Amino acid sequence: MISRRQFIEQSVKAGAVSLTSVHLPNYLNKQAKRQDRKLGVALVGLGHYSTTQLAPALKECTQCYLAGIVTGTPEKAEKWSQEHHIPESNIYNYQNYDEIANNDAIDIIYVVLPNSMHAEYSIRALEAGKHVICEKPMALTAVEAREMLSAAQKSKRKLAVGYRLHYDPYTQEIMRLGQNEAFGRINYMECSVGYSYTPQEDSWTLKKSMGGGSLYNLGVYPIQGARYTKGSEPRYVTAQATIQRKNIFKEVYENFTWQLEWADGSLCNSYSGSTARIDRLWAGCTKGFIELAPAYFYSGLKGQSTEGPMTFEPVWQQQLQMDDFAYCIKNHLPSRVDGMQGLYDALIIDAIHKSIDLKGERVKIESI
Repeated sequence: MISRRQFIEQSVKAGAVSLTSVHLPNYLNKQAKRQDRKLGVALVGLGHYSTTQLAPALKECTQCYLAGIVTGTPEKAEKWSQEHHIPESNIYNYQNYDEIANNDAIDIIYVVLPNSMHAEYSIRALEAGKHVICEKPMALTAVEAREMLSAAQKSKRKLAVGYRLHYDPYTQEIMRLGQNEAFGRINYMECSVGYSYTPQEDSWTLKKSMGGGSLYNLGVYPIQGARYTKGSEPRYVTAQATIQRKNIFKEVYENFTWQLEWADGSLCNSYSGSTARIDRLWAGCTKGFIELAPAYFYSGLKGQSTEGPMTFEPVWQQQLQMDDFAYCIKNHLPSRVDGMQGLYDALIIDAIHKSIDLKGERVKIESI
């Protein structure tokens, strides 16, 4: 059995510091004094998330800025070039992507592609000598995650995952209360996220070959939530998956449920899917409770505990996330959301899939 203290010590040694309850440093404040040089960020994939969240957030960043783009659509390239003042020399497509290695204006590549492309384009970026932020899930399997970590080690570049919630004060408070056992040991959790919606017929999220399915797209949130609230790693998982609308979900499961089990006997029940609306993190302790609802939004999180309501000023999660990564690069510091966190999540996802294949049998989660 590993104690919380041993877990944190081992995580720090491995570079996986993101589960610790560290308060946001002053340099991440919007009004912080700008440092010598802003690092250039290139967004790979200009879909909804890049357009509505990352690009606007980069305008507010103090440590980095939008320097380049990678897109396979010429019309998008022209539009983004005009709107964000990106020079032609910093615009790439998927045929000349590797040439980005010769561009000193780009320091960080942010991979925002369909899930099945995360490993390939992150590894190629690392091999090009660039630091990488990869959107969640970092990889489809633990094998891919280890390949990505190996590429980062060989290139001596940093690899982080787009775990924006680690920079939200509500999440930080959940980490503090849970990991410090403010209300005693956590014995039971419920962490789930789902929405009632119908995906478009041609959506890549419905294609198995592209890493579709709610476990990858939504399930990572409750997996992360359980891990950073408890502050240690689960040992076993039991999982189920169902399809209600078989005319739509022809290749991937529609709904996932799973139960994580820790060495101390504590449990977490979770759901991800497209048939029920839920966004909640709840932890029951020996002397009280902790709750966020909603727990995984871009903004507007709400929380309470045995002590009463939580009240924090809203923050721009993506801005803090990217500024922190740039600051860590400049100052040779480990990121709290480094690639090791992506590997931990991939190991759990692998075990969930195995349990589903075994018709709900209890599966041991592989250790690092």
